[in-house]
Amino acid sequence: MSGDIVGVWDVSLSDGVYRIEFEHGTTTGKRVIYINGKEVLRRDWMFKLVGKETFSIGSTDTKATINIEAITGFSYEYTLEINGKSLQTFLDNRSKISKTWVLKLDGADYRIVLEKDTMDVWCNGQKMETMGEFTENGSETHFALGNRECCIKATTSGRKRNGIVHSLLVDGIGIEEAIE
Repeated sequence: MSGDIVGVWDVSLSDGVYRIEFEHGTTTGKRVIYINGKEVLRRDWMFKLVGKETFSIGSTDTKATINIEAITGFSYEYTLEINGKSLQTFLDNRSKISKTWVLKLDGADYRIVLEKDTMDVWCNGQKMETMGEFTENGSETHFALGNRECCIKATTSGRKRNGIVHSLLVDGIGIEEAIE
């Protein structure tokens, strides 16, 4: 990576957190996109300095677009869109449809994500094998991390505004939700 980095964004998806870096050489016309430090797109000698660059992120091939717009003279604005939405709108929607927990077990770091719309569970970028069951208070989704028993409980909050509350238990112990 050279000194032409003009934009850096962190994007949280179910399969991980991705750092996107954009390099724009306004004198050479060069455009380079890095995801987690790895070059994924390079264009040299682009004579049109404004425009869009579209690429995919993560194992689910989430669509991302960097927009390059001229502001005044030779200054530019760079914005990132995910699935056609601004990054902020995407992250706001994501916080409504997913829950994330970050924990350390037996010396290893884990990032567990529940997709509330599909009830899929992801751990460190891998979709987990789960077993769901209904209980008299809601539902439970069971999975294992090594020899640890994990369960995501979905129960009603009793308040219409709050809806369903999801909580993660590892070996019966509650884990605090992460703020991403």
